[in-house]
Amino acid sequence: MSRMKIEMCRTKQELGEAAGRRAAQAIRDAIRTKGEAHIVLATGASQFETMATLVASDVDWSKVTAFHLDEYIGLPAGHPASFRKYLYERFESKAKGLHRFHYVNGQASDPAAECRRVGALISAVTIDLACIGIGENGHLAFNDPPADFKTDEPFIIVNLDIPCRKQQLGEGWFKSFEEVPAKAISMSIRQIMKSRCIVCAVPDKRKAEAVKRAVEGAVDPRCPSSILQQHDNCTLHLDPDSASLLD
Repeated sequence: MSRMKIEMCRTKQELGEAAGRRAAQAIRDAIRTKGEAHIVLATGASQFETMATLVASDVDWSKVTAFHLDEYIGLPAGHPASFRKYLYERFESKAKGLHRFHYVNGQASDPAAECRRVGALISAVTIDLACIGIGENGHLAFNDPPADFKTDEPFIIVNLDIPCRKQQLGEGWFKSFEEVPAKAISMSIRQIMKSRCIVCAVPDKRKAEAVKRAVEGAVDPRCPSSILQQHDNCTLHLDPDSASLLD
């Protein structure tokens, strides 16, 4: 039986605000109980409202350390699609006094060594909160189907499938399909699932099929987000469009 909780919202804006409030509360709870919080942040168009609400919340950012979920390999940090650029502009620069942000360097000369570097950092702590989304192909982070549900490596090198790359183009991050990188560094499925609290914000009609498979389908690497059914503290925030195919 799925353990996933679903929160229905009337609009995309309300969805993002609800997800942002829940995320902020998870951070405050961690700070209250252990004096600090470690969080993971996703990017993409689906996270705009969530991120805006989170950074505007009453949180002592000096006690928060953030980790980067995924990044394209070979993409300059200044590129409009760079997740480092996204997270700096939308989060780090606005979360005043943030203790630390551990970015994934997609331009590292040795991507495997970069996986080991950030993997060692995240393995040394407990992640209190992961703010994530679900891709049009059902992916979590850049774990496209069929995802690796077994690796214990915290960060891995992945190949991006055509639907994933088309989604990035469709959201306006790139000028052409050929510009979308074919490889990325991604947090692994098992590492994401280690998070004590998962807040998953998924708006828009284009995500409806993936949401249906994630919520009502079997737990299957062919729909990576279906693994969220097995998490003890995951809330899926939906709007009428993204929930439109649910029974």
